[in-house]
Amino acid sequence: MSIELRSCTPVGVTDHRLSGVLFIEWEDGASSALPHGWLRQRCRCAGCTQRAREGREPPHAAALTDIRPVADKGLNLVFADGHERGIYPWTYLRALGDERNTISEDQDE
Repeated sequence: MSIELRSCTPVGVTDHRLSGVLFIEWEDGASSALPHGWLRQRCRCAGCTQRAREGREPPHAAALTDIRPVADKGLNLVFADGHERGIYPWTYLRALGDERNTISEDQDE
């Protein structure tokens, strides 16, 4: 499924720390609810990508401790396990949100 460029433009980002969910509202009216631990396990930084290539287990789930904007490109997410190198472009966050929505829909059936 192709995502239109404008649908990858966020209009709101809210971190629900108590429930451990990063909530993103998109310009096209869609929304993404992304659990912190799930985001940590899907980091695409060089170290995490190398770990996956070597067939090692993904990192343990960890809560977000900080969110840093990366210009207009996305977010740098900092996790409680000390990992702070992951940059999550808006297009990747939207794709992760769509994946989560598909998983939720499949579980509802």
